[in-house]
Amino acid sequence: MSKKLKVISAAAGIVLATTALAVLPATAAVNASTASSAASFGGLDNLIKAAKKEGALNIIATPRDWANYGDAMDIMTKAFGIKINSDNPDGSSAQEIAAIRTTKNLDKMPDVVDIGLSHVAEAAGLFANYRVQTWNAIPKAWKSPVGNWYGGYTGSIALCYDSSVTPAPTSIASLDNIAYKNMFAIQGDPTAAQQALISVFAIAVAKGGSVKNIQPGIDFVHKLKSEGIFVPVTANATAFASGSFKIDLTWDYNAPGFIAQAKTIGKTVKCTYPKDALVAGTPYVLAINKTAPHPAAARLWEELMFSMKNGKLAADLTAADLALPGSQLFALVMGGQNVYISGGASPITVASMTDKVSPPTALTVPAGLPQSVLPSLAQQNVATAILKTAWPKI
Repeated sequence: MSKKLKVISAAAGIVLATTALAVLPATAAVNASTASSAASFGGLDNLIKAAKKEGALNIIATPRDWANYGDAMDIMTKAFGIKINSDNPDGSSAQEIAAIRTTKNLDKMPDVVDIGLSHVAEAAGLFANYRVQTWNAIPKAWKSPVGNWYGGYTGSIALCYDSSVTPAPTSIASLDNIAYKNMFAIQGDPTAAQQALISVFAIAVAKGGSVKNIQPGIDFVHKLKSEGIFVPVTANATAFASGSFKIDLTWDYNAPGFIAQAKTIGKTVKCTYPKDALVAGTPYVLAINKTAPHPAAARLWEELMFSMKNGKLAADLTAADLALPGSQLFALVMGGQNVYISGGASPITVASMTDKVSPPTALTVPAGLPQSVLPSLAQQNVATAILKTAWPKI
């Protein structure tokens, strides 16, 4: 073939190739509702673009001072332009699940949930399969194999009280004192709220029971109520401000926020681990609503909460930072696993974290504190079944 013919042939090939490309179908848009990873979007940059386009995230039962979630919310809004719509911040795990079922197809429907592990079974079929980029750092025991839930963080039960209380309580057993009349409460109904359930386990352990025997805890609460010491209110900030209780059992990671919030109303709160019981909780579970109204933002939220980066908080981000491509900005901000630490919680990926923030030091640790115990999921299920009958009779 002559050089001239070769050139003509090559040119013809280019025309044919160009024509073939022109008739290829356009790449289908990503369905964020079924995306199972950031790779489904073509990478983190595209996920962030999709989330920004949605512009909002609906969360539920997530107070700003719970495990320092406020910092994560502020990062989500400032870095990625996502407005946080927070509903029923003091709600229970059971109420989170109910909200998905009762607000189906409504704009206010929760995009994501943060629930106690003991409530996962009752949410069967409600969650989307999605694996965050740090999936391999989450222990196998604390995640669904298909990615429709994953433990995020955990803590242990602490005893908090208004400093005006005399004598200062140091143990759960010591609460049986008429000086504490109308003062003691827990965080709601233990059949609906994980924090309340593990609190009853702590009471049981302190009174001679165990993670296998919650009955002594039920009996002790019944005794305290009959004496007017236990008050059946949800021990949240609003109830504390109104004087409805002065002593409560709470997660240790909520102690710093409780102490800080009390200061805003001129009160001093002190927190310690009860010297007669150290009971840890199984992880709280994060999950994406399968029918989330903001599915891309929901997935970006999970990526943020499971990021292990020790980076910038919202207040530290500069105009230059905010001008960076999405994935570069994501690499600058503090990840949720460090946000949890800064709130006093223990993050699920702690064994894989190489750059951790310093935790707060709000709690005192009594000398001779008992060895920590952790009720298994099976033990929690047994206790919940017992409490469904026993708790209404307290």
